Amino acid sequence: MTKPLLIVGSDTGVGKTVLTAALAAYWLTYRDRNFSPNTPSTALGIYKPLQSGEGDREFYNQTFSLSQTLAEITPLYFETPIAPAIAAHKEGKAIDLGLIWQQFQKLQQQKECLLVEAMGGLGSPITDEYIVADLARDWHLDTILVVPVRLGAISQAIANVALATLQKVKLRGIVLSCSQIYTEEEIEQLAPPQMISRLTSVPVFGILPCIENLSDISQLAHAASDLDIERILV
Repeated sequence: MTKPLLIVGSDTGVGKTVLTAALAAYWLTYRDRNFSPNTPSTALGIYKPLQSGEGDREFYNQTFSLSQTLAEITPLYFETPIAPAIAAHKEGKAIDLGLIWQQFQKLQQQKECLLVEAMGGLGSPITDEYIVADLARDWHLDTILVVPVRLGAISQAIANVALATLQKVKLRGIVLSCSQIYTEEEIEQLAPPQMISRLTSVPVFGILPCIENLSDISQLAHAASDLDIERILV
C-alpha cells in the first residue's frame, strides 16, 4: 500500500486536479494488476473532502470509474462555487470536520492508494479558524505542493513552504505544473527548478507538462512517469 498523499496548490487553479489525475492514472496503469478500463477500481481512492460547485469529483468519477459514490469522493458539497467556508455560510450549512475525517479513515482502510486533493492552497480556509495546512498536519498527511510555471512561481513556492514549515506539514516535495506548452528556456526563466529547490530546501520532483486531453488515462500516466514518481508514490 502507498501512503495517503495530499496534493495541495500554491494557489487555486494551479494544476492540483491535473497532478491528482496523472498520479491516479499512473497507479492504475503500472501498479494495479487488476485494472481494467471497463471495471471500476476498488484499489484506488480519490478524496476531495470539500467542494463548491460542480467540477473535480464529477471529473474523477467519470474519468476513472471509481468504486466510490460522489458523496464518498466529496462528503461536504456546496452549490455555490466559492471558497467552501464562505459557501457554507451563504447556504446556511455547517462544516463538519468530523465527517470528512471519518470518511478519510474509511477510505484509508479500504484503498491501496488514496489520493487526497486539497481545496486551494495551504492557506485556504476550511472553517473560520481552520485552514488546509491545519488539516494536513492533523491528518499526518505526506504532502506534494503544486506550483504553476508562471511569473511569481518562485515567490509562491517560498511562501507556501514557509507556511508548511510553520504548521509542521510533512511536505515531501514540489511539482511544477504547466498550463500551456513551454520551452525549457521559458521554464528556467519563469520557475527554475534548481533555484526553487535551493531557496525552499524542498526537492522539486519534476515538471508536469500541459496535457491536452485530461480524460486520456494513457496520456496522464505518461506525464506522471516523467516525474520522480518513486519519490511521490511511496
